[in-house]
Amino acid sequence: MYKKLFYFRLVYIYLKSKMAVKKILLYPNPLLLRASARIDAFDENIANLSSDLIDTMYDADGVGLAAPQIGINKRIFVMDCSREDEKKDCRIVINPQIEHVSEEFSSYKEGCLSIPGITEEISRPKVVKVVYQDLNGVLQRNTYDDLWSTCFQHELDHLNGKLFIDHLRPMKKILVKNKMKKSSKKEKKV
Repeated sequence: MYKKLFYFRLVYIYLKSKMAVKKILLYPNPLLLRASARIDAFDENIANLSSDLIDTMYDADGVGLAAPQIGINKRIFVMDCSREDEKKDCRIVINPQIEHVSEEFSSYKEGCLSIPGITEEISRPKVVKVVYQDLNGVLQRNTYDDLWSTCFQHELDHLNGKLFIDHLRPMKKILVKNKMKKSSKKEKKV
């Protein structure tokens, strides 16, 4: 029993060391506020970037992560909104566009790995029809609803230099930004 536990621990440490977990940029880093460049070369660099995004997202217990959040302004993000009782279902989304949004809206309490500790109720279209490219550059069409739709829109906002707090009413946005700046100053002092 002890040998088996030791073996599994060694495998875990080995796999963890092979992960390429990147540092997630925090607001107000200016790289988060830039529009990202289109991807035209579907090569090993993009495959490695997608792998880094997946490893970093899972390590941070997120449901989505966009390249600008790790300091790379390219139009790629990953997302996995599967429930804990479901098999992982990570999507790699490159050069995404929304073709159609539903008239019906839904609200979710959104958070962001680049804005830790802040969550706000955000209303977005409940259903989106989207088009994007996969790792091979092949065009994909999909329809997302509920949390998948919210996540897709949230991550697409990152590629456009926008954060979820930009969807708040102006006064609420100012209050949240001030709270984040105070939090940022406290972290720098430590």
